[in-house]
Amino acid sequence: MSDRVADELGPAGSLSDDGLHVMPVRVYYEDTDASGIVYHANYLRFIERARTDVLRCAGLDHRRMMDAEDSTAFAVRQMDIRFHAPARLDDALEVRTRFTELRGARIRAAQSVWRGETLLFEAQVEVAVLDETGRARRIPAFVRDALAAYVG
Repeated sequence: MSDRVADELGPAGSLSDDGLHVMPVRVYYEDTDASGIVYHANYLRFIERARTDVLRCAGLDHRRMMDAEDSTAFAVRQMDIRFHAPARLDDALEVRTRFTELRGARIRAAQSVWRGETLLFEAQVEVAVLDETGRARRIPAFVRDALAAYVG
């Protein structure tokens, strides 16, 4: 896919003024186990995509951040997860993300997966901010500036 096409696609979700990001997800056959229920590890994929999408909505892009002079990347440092109910084949889901803290070299987010009004999965995620060598570094000003308005 060319850069132009990738840029034209834009974010999949939406970011409200109060910082709640909502991204739709459809459950495909490949997401499920033999019984048609979403395999547990795929919830982590759903929330990872949503964190990437919320960055894009805020004007940040992983590839450009990594290629910039002030190279920045992220790595999950800690995650607390809870499973509440199963998602099934063909379900229409929403992944909801809200950044809760920007501090030092870490970003924290509360994420959840919903089917309508039913909470299926939730996670508290702590992400470490890394430099080009993979070492922890303070959140760069351009990242902090892009996300500060959305921390709730």
